[in-house]
Amino acid sequence: MAFLQFLRYSILLVQISFPFSHSLICTSQNLTNNHFLYKNCIDLPTLNSYLHWSYETSNSFLSIAFLSSTTPSGWTSWAINPSAAGMIGAQALIAFRRSDGTMSVKTYNISSYETVVESDILFNVSNLSADYSNGIMRIFATLALPENTKAVNQLWQAGGSVVDGETPGKHDLEDANLNAKGKLQLLDHAKTINYATSGDVNGDIAKHSSNSGSRSLEFVSTKVAVFVMLYSIFVGILDY
Repeated sequence: MAFLQFLRYSILLVQISFPFSHSLICTSQNLTNNHFLYKNCIDLPTLNSYLHWSYETSNSFLSIAFLSSTTPSGWTSWAINPSAAGMIGAQALIAFRRSDGTMSVKTYNISSYETVVESDILFNVSNLSADYSNGIMRIFATLALPENTKAVNQLWQAGGSVVDGETPGKHDLEDANLNAKGKLQLLDHAKTINYATSGDVNGDIAKHSSNSGSRSLEFVSTKVAVFVMLYSIFVGILDY
């Protein structure tokens, strides 16, 4: 009886520690926004982030849902840079929670490494919204891209603080942050998505499928390790 009770509590703890929204494979997230179903998705290679999108070639409208792990006091961002692969020139959407707990998501034309200032961006943006739940911040938007766009330089980022409840603070300069950029092929489908770790639209392409598999295996291994640790503690208590 004691073991069965331990098993129930252990499974509950593992589920709480690794909620569904943290799934390491975007295709299992079944993400919709106001009943809008995104056609494609990609597991981004850094910062526990995911991108879901649909692209209409008839009008070059790109609808995105960006998900990233962050703390309640942090911020997250997804951007397109039409002229380069790096941060300067990025046309960004940045979301964070205000000091009163409500969500804010705004547009920023990134022109400095020191600070960011809310401003219009080069693309018309509609349906812009954001939310936060279970350690995941999500940004939703539709962007009107130039006609016949087939690929874009994308950047994503996350930071741990918001200054005075209104200004995103500086992000870390770890490898995961500095490498949070790549090429997004707009016309690819969910199961054959490629991304470029170089961040250049003309960069070498790495296969998404191998990345997803390794991250999924890591996720399962972590769950098993947590369960084994809990069981060892339980057995130790009984022996004591």
